[in-house]
Amino acid sequence: MKSGSRKRALAGVAGLAAAAVALSGCSGSGDPGDGEKITLEVQSAMAEGTPRYEALTALAKAYEEENRDVKVDVVAMGNDYEGDMKVRMGSGDLPDLWATHGWSLLRYSEFLEPLNEQAWADKLNPVLDATMKNDDGEFFALPLTTDVAGILYNKTVLEDAGVDPASLGDIDAFDEALAKVKDAGVVPISSSGKDDWFAGNVADWLGSGSYDDAQSKKLADGEFVDSGFEALFGKLDEWAKAGYFNPDFSSATSDDIATALGQGKTAFVMIQNSLALSAKQFVPDAQLGFIPVPAINGDPEYLIGGEGVALGAWRDGENKEEALDFLAFLAEPENIEEFASEDGNPAGLTDIDVDLGDLSDSYEQFFTPGEVRMVPYFDRAYLPNGMWNTLISTTGGIITGQTTVDSAVKQTEAEFGTLYGQQ
Repeated sequence: MKSGSRKRALAGVAGLAAAAVALSGCSGSGDPGDGEKITLEVQSAMAEGTPRYEALTALAKAYEEENRDVKVDVVAMGNDYEGDMKVRMGSGDLPDLWATHGWSLLRYSEFLEPLNEQAWADKLNPVLDATMKNDDGEFFALPLTTDVAGILYNKTVLEDAGVDPASLGDIDAFDEALAKVKDAGVVPISSSGKDDWFAGNVADWLGSGSYDDAQSKKLADGEFVDSGFEALFGKLDEWAKAGYFNPDFSSATSDDIATALGQGKTAFVMIQNSLALSAKQFVPDAQLGFIPVPAINGDPEYLIGGEGVALGAWRDGENKEEALDFLAFLAEPENIEEFASEDGNPAGLTDIDVDLGDLSDSYEQFFTPGEVRMVPYFDRAYLPNGMWNTLISTTGGIITGQTTVDSAVKQTEAEFGTLYGQQ
């Protein structure tokens, strides 16, 4: 029961994806009459119906076609993926495989099987070494994608407003662009307090440009530095008072924001590039791209990157052999290429030619030459575990006018100290 190497015709199984979606809400016990089938539980951390979820589900069905004694149950993300995983880690009842959402090394590695001895391991994209490998060279998840993120934008909106996206490398130029877009009658920035990872991302995107290297190291060592958060929250407050955020911030969903971006009703969104694929689903002729993030502190612009969509296998799971075989199947070039193309990001393994669609121009301009610096996700690299929720609540409070800059900084400092002390 090992995965073969022949090319999988994913299109041939695409029609089965809908059936797999319907099954994803089941308990994972297998279909009636499955006999001795092994069921692999895959916690995907992906919203049902998204391109990446559909792509993974289609690959799971293709694997099942070749391995008739295995059922792969791809489970869509619930309301609190991180909370659910923490409970399962505490109880010792983990899935056979799960999405590590950027935390394969720092949070999950003690529960995951090391993968550096797998046949495909030498293909790991070297740009991921710093964020996915420990000091012994071990890594613990198969990266289906390399995460490269900037600020998504609607090309038509900027063109109509007379804004050159390549000129937005510093925060003053970006501020001027926001004003031009607003004057043109378009919402400059959209985010969400309902699908609240959008709000967290706004702070995460801007955080790395609010601290220099020395200040960031102090944060990582547990010393709270208030100046960066004062600058970050101050900029958000300035944008909120200028009316740059979407009026439906509190109620907007991910689909609402994707649609607005595709329709040209908003100019910028600070989120991973996968939202561009959702926008194209709603508005097929949308013209989209991404730009690096301008630094609030005046440092050079940057892209945010690291571990993208990645899956690890439970090291103590009774189905570990089958889980590793499924990962080997996903790592095959044609399969990881298919997933990465659907996700709109470079593959996590080398020598994979990925169709990046409408974002190809942006990758070629800002990522491929290697001239724009790459920084890790701010919260993962420099803040104690649990600060993500603080970023969400403080950012949301400032955008809605319910929190002042001073209060947000004090809340952040208090929770930073508490959470760092619990590590």
